[in-house]
Amino acid sequence: MAAILLAEDERAINNLMAANLRLVGHQCDQAFTGQETLAKAGRRPYDLVLLDVMLPGTDGFAVKAKLPADLPVIFVTARTNLGDKLRGLGLGAEDYIVKPFEILELLARVETVLRRTRSGSPVFRFQDIQVDLAAHRVLRAGQEVALTPQEYALLETLVLNRNLALSRDKLLEIAWGYDYQGETRTVDVHIQRLRRKLGLEKEIQTVYKIGYRLNTREG
Repeated sequence: MAAILLAEDERAINNLMAANLRLVGHQCDQAFTGQETLAKAGRRPYDLVLLDVMLPGTDGFAVKAKLPADLPVIFVTARTNLGDKLRGLGLGAEDYIVKPFEILELLARVETVLRRTRSGSPVFRFQDIQVDLAAHRVLRAGQEVALTPQEYALLETLVLNRNLALSRDKLLEIAWGYDYQGETRTVDVHIQRLRRKLGLEKEIQTVYKIGYRLNTREG
């Protein structure tokens, strides 16, 4: 996936973001001050920086101004002032996320920025499955799998949040839309269809009393 630098001085938040980004397949380095962020950004290339504004020493705005102009940045901050948001976006940031935030929202915004800034079509590969996230096309052992639009939306939600346990309500919210008024049993029906069509009976796991998870980890 992507190489991401996390610049956040609150260790618990930094560790939480890193753990979840790693679960879905990203490689993460962590920094806790402005100077450490600049030092790490100078040592290796990154696909994205998640940057807190209120960093010790050199603040996030100053850090952004010193980073390469072509390095995508998402500000992640508790500062809700419109002027701060406009300043961050004016410096060239791709997005501005206000704390507190839901991890799934963070993952979705990261995915959106990566799709926009990285070349090539985003393709998820797992076992004999290929999911072309741009073309909404799914292959199994090289053969196209016919999915309904709703089945594909559910699969994409599982793929983008792989290894995370998602409740039925959350799956309905993301894959069906906020205004969906159906029962959560429809999630179970669609999960069974995906398992059968893709041969992922063991990998699309039922999480007891929660919902489902696409497990892509070995062991």
